[in-house]
Amino acid sequence: MDKPEAPREKHTVTEAFERIWSQALLAVSTAEEEVNRTFQKVAATAGWSQEEVKRHAREFTERLVGHRKGLEHSVEEAVRGAVSRLKVPRREELQEFEARLAKLAERIDSLGQQK
Repeated sequence: MDKPEAPREKHTVTEAFERIWSQALLAVSTAEEEVNRTFQKVAATAGWSQEEVKRHAREFTERLVGHRKGLEHSVEEAVRGAVSRLKVPRREELQEFEARLAKLAERIDSLGQQK
C-alpha cells in the first residue's frame, strides 16, 4: 500500500526568488572574503608597502564592485524575463476575472430559476 506523501511546503514565487537571491548574495560575499584573504597573502609575499597594498586593494575592490553590480543586474534581468514569460496575471486582472465570474454565476442562477 502506498504511503501518502508528506505535504510539501508551498512558497510563493516571490519567496522562492528572495531565497535564491539571498543565497546568491551570500555566495558572492563569501567569495569576496576569500579574495580579500588571498589578496593579503599575496601582498605579504610580494613585500608590498602599506601604500601599495591600499592602492591595489582599492583597485581590486572597485573591479569587484563593478562585477558584483553586473551580476546583480544580470540576475535581475533574468528573473524579470522569466517572470514575464510565465504570463502571471496581475492582481487587477484577477479581480476583473473574479467579477466577471460572479456575474456569469448570477446569470446562470437566474436562467436556472426561469426554467
